Amino acid sequence: MNLPVASSWNVSIYNIQGRLVEKFNGSAPAGPVVVEWNASKVASGIYFYKVSAGEYSVTRKMVFLK
Repeated sequence: MNLPVASSWNVSIYNIQGRLVEKFNGSAPAGPVVVEWNASKVASGIYFYKVSAGEYSVTRKMVFLK
């Protein structure tokens, strides 16, 4: 993600049933932020990730295949 201003951020990953699988958080100056998810212990399938930073929040779908 690319933060327009310095802020705290959260990335939450949910499975198709809506259960929280992983959560990342931190704070960073303006600019790019990279989050790496080690998904070796989860099954292939559809997941949702929610990104929040300051007043910005978005939820998107992703497909994970092993």
